[in-house]
Amino acid sequence: MIGTDASIHYEAFGLKIKSMITLPELKVAGDRNELHEVVITEGDLNQIWSSKTKDNGKFFVEGNTIMFRIRDTATFLVKDGHKIIVSPKPNADPNKIRLYILGTCIGVILMQRKIFALHGSAIDIYGKAYAFVGHSGAGKSTLASAFINRGFNMLSDDIIPVSMSKNGVYYVNPTYPQQKLWEESLLNFEMDSNNYKPLFERENKFAVPVQSNYCDCSLPLAGVFEIIKTKEENVSIMPVVNLERFRLLFNQTFRQSLISRLGLLEWHFSESARIIKQISMYQIYRPSTSFTAPELVEKILKKISEGESLNVD
Repeated sequence: MIGTDASIHYEAFGLKIKSMITLPELKVAGDRNELHEVVITEGDLNQIWSSKTKDNGKFFVEGNTIMFRIRDTATFLVKDGHKIIVSPKPNADPNKIRLYILGTCIGVILMQRKIFALHGSAIDIYGKAYAFVGHSGAGKSTLASAFINRGFNMLSDDIIPVSMSKNGVYYVNPTYPQQKLWEESLLNFEMDSNNYKPLFERENKFAVPVQSNYCDCSLPLAGVFEIIKTKEENVSIMPVVNLERFRLLFNQTFRQSLISRLGLLEWHFSESARIIKQISMYQIYRPSTSFTAPELVEKILKKISEGESLNVD
């Protein structure tokens, strides 16, 4: 067992979660009697896995059920946007199990519930949410950390849940107060890696708490910035226009490879079309060989300020 016999109630990702597996990263819910949208339990999935997969299979999708297995860690089942079942391997690292629960499993839950989820970091900038997305190693969390150092607050790191309110406005829901930073980023910010816990099997990437600079309320999504590393020496920011806006949202959706397999292509396109109408979108081109996060913060704040001025006019 990696949790406790009694379930614990949490609030995160815009969801109410009941889990028999302890998730210390998440905020404990105040009202235990409310209906829970997601239930996390432990169970033996070996028979189901054997009947559904071929030898050496790692992933299985059938209808609204997804199963995947991580060697020496656990088998996971995610179903109907409501249920997560975890079947741990003997002596598995509980930190690694939680990383997959709060990552891929929750990402699938959001997708099954038709909640748009981007892959990146979201920051509260003057009361609005701005998402910083990009491929692995682009510098999403590093840029978010630079904003935090300037006194801004983080809403999410890794998964950015975006949902529409009753008045038709898209909001980013907070996740939990923790970043994942590469050791190189810690060094650039003069942070001692010995003070932080390394993530599983990646000793040069660390879990960094951000409780003092965390926004735990939903904020309207105002813009998306895609970070792209280039061989150029200078930083530049360019607007994204026309169909490129759809491409950006599709490519930067969390676990976007599952969109088609879950039969959600039409939904994703329609949702993207509505989101695009409400937000600004930019691409940030940054040198791949130098630390430019503080410079990017200044340029982004200026770009946001310019956009706000245009909206006022």
